Amino acid sequence: MKTALITGINGMDGSHLADLLLTKGYKVYGMERRSSSLNDINTKHLKDKIITLNGDMTDQNSLLRCLKESKPDEVYNLAAQSFVGESWNTPEHTSNVTGLGVLRILEAIREFNPKIKFYQASSSEMFGRMVENPAREVTPFYPRSPYGVAKLYGHWITKNYRESYNMFACSGILFNHESERRGIEFVTRKISDGVARIKLGLSNKITLGNLDAKRDWGYAPDYVEAMWLMMQQETPEDYVIATGKTYSIRDFLDIAFKHIGIKDWSKFVKQDLKYMRPAEVDVLRGDFTKSKSKLKWIPKTSFVDLVQIMVNNDLNKLKNG
Repeated sequence: MKTALITGINGMDGSHLADLLLTKGYKVYGMERRSSSLNDINTKHLKDKIITLNGDMTDQNSLLRCLKESKPDEVYNLAAQSFVGESWNTPEHTSNVTGLGVLRILEAIREFNPKIKFYQASSSEMFGRMVENPAREVTPFYPRSPYGVAKLYGHWITKNYRESYNMFACSGILFNHESERRGIEFVTRKISDGVARIKLGLSNKITLGNLDAKRDWGYAPDYVEAMWLMMQQETPEDYVIATGKTYSIRDFLDIAFKHIGIKDWSKFVKQDLKYMRPAEVDVLRGDFTKSKSKLKWIPKTSFVDLVQIMVNNDLNKLKNG
């Protein structure tokens, strides 16, 4: 039986990855900050199936202790300050957790057992102002937020430890991926929740920022499978995980509102400058050719299905209290 340690277990990706690894017979440890243990809505169904450990990406001793307690074969680093908009408000904290946290856990692995396989959750936000569309593994980076810059440090330090110490350390450059477990502060979930509330007569307005931003959106359960596949390869490499298609926030709104029988959503949506980014990323699109070729991975869930899954889940949540 393989053992895995997942940092950021209570997040969207962490919980979906735990679901996947359990079906594959893994013993799963999840690392959580003591304060985040109260935010376990995504992992309540896993409480009797996984073992949780207290740890913090800003405290290397706690990371080393988690490694000693779990003795993992694989470590999936999904912990981060993951809300891009918040990274302008807390740039130092974002850099410390999302950037330097990667260094701390790599160094802890090197000290405890350098044979442990390591996965780093890199991000399409590292591409930012895209210099090549679609972006590939070799496309130059141009991050446009403190979050993107921090993720880029995590990406490069992972590559550096792989080359410096011959560690199995790989990065998945995942483009936008969502699910019904996404946090309410993210635009996709804000839309699905808002649309559900409008349908049920609980609200009449959704307040958003830039409606023209285009993203390459996939479904999180599909994407965590790609993470696992990367860790099963003979040699560690970095991979872009994407759908190769882009849709705007307006497209997301179109599908979500049509799903509840509303064609013209303009009177229900308000734009507010406070939700605009200081430096916007207009479009992100990825080329998953390498992942398709080497990992035999392809996205399974369409954009329309993704939106409808999220809206249906929020409708059910609100109906059932």
